[in-house]
Amino acid sequence: MAFCLEVSGEFACFTRPEMKVERVSYDVITPSAARAIFEAILWKPAIQWQITKIEVLNPIKWMNLRRNEVESIVSTRTAKTAMNSGEGHLGIYVDEQRQQRASLLLKDVRYRLHGEFQLTENAGPQDSAAKFADMFRRRAEKGQCFNQPYLGCREFSCDFTLVDAADGPDPIQESPDFGFMLYDLDYSDPTSPQPLFFRAKMKNGVVEVPDRHSGEVRG
Repeated sequence: MAFCLEVSGEFACFTRPEMKVERVSYDVITPSAARAIFEAILWKPAIQWQITKIEVLNPIKWMNLRRNEVESIVSTRTAKTAMNSGEGHLGIYVDEQRQQRASLLLKDVRYRLHGEFQLTENAGPQDSAAKFADMFRRRAEKGQCFNQPYLGCREFSCDFTLVDAADGPDPIQESPDFGFMLYDLDYSDPTSPQPLFFRAKMKNGVVEVPDRHSGEVRG
């Protein structure tokens, strides 16, 4: 079942994994970030989303920003120990762990995202594609979501609208080659997820996203 979402936001940052310290965004939204928007509206163990096409509707614009970040998080082990013992220190003192990092962000972004889902091996006898399609359509039309969709970083929330794939403005008329882009993470080994990449080429504002199992996706 295929659907099309139009998403927009004031800022976005789809961080390049090769940048170790500073946050530098890809030129356009990554397939994994697009998939997360669909999953924010509807995710079930019985379905798996696949992004098929990304249309860039607004010109690609950049801005520099310095942001405060904390250098650590509360570990799962610490939280479990505190839960079992009934006491523990779970706080983070921001003043002591604050870091300033430069970020190269995208500004005023707008995309048309094409996605489809397939049933997984976790689907039960009562599950069907039509059932989940109706569920997704109903939730998307009402603006319902399990968590607020965002554009790369959680502080960059986005608006979304379910649209007809043939409607709306034309994509920008640009055709750059973005080189290798993060496709998604392979969770075949849950303890050590591996990044997958693909060669992202935009033609007249459209990035065609290959199937996850095609030869164009490399680990």
